[in-house]
Amino acid sequence: MKRRILSLLVDNTSGVLSRVAGLFSRRGYNIDSLTVGETADPRYSRMTVMVSGDELILDQIAKQLAKLIDVVDIKVLEAGKSVSRELVLVKVRADAQDREAIITIANVFRGNIIDVGKDSLIVELTGEQSKLDAFLQLLGDYEILELARTGITGLSRGSDDIRYL
Repeated sequence: MKRRILSLLVDNTSGVLSRVAGLFSRRGYNIDSLTVGETADPRYSRMTVMVSGDELILDQIAKQLAKLIDVVDIKVLEAGKSVSRELVLVKVRADAQDREAIITIANVFRGNIIDVGKDSLIVELTGEQSKLDAFLQLLGDYEILELARTGITGLSRGSDDIRYL
């Protein structure tokens, strides 16, 4: 199975997310990751969708998305030709003796400690999915109380394929 990251420029109107998600569910496709946010132009939002499947399914997904009236532009974010990142917030149980070790691990990954409590701390880390997975694996010896991941977001490199509206 291959993974593909699609960057969709869509109209910033109500129901767009529902229509995109509905397209996937009606056809039995799964969304591995989905992020949405308004662009510099408030008329449009950028959706970054990570999907899995064989080549035929991935091509079919892109074709079906292109048919949606709210979808203005679709780009495939290819490795090496794009930049993609994910954010993770991790709340870890940390008494006084564990706190220093957890902070050291976070520093190795260039994470930020954004909250410290009596018996826990929250680490913020941004990077590629493999970096976040490696960080979480190293935290395996500690109790993760809560975890939130944003999902992949990304843009293509350079200015060659920018769509000006």
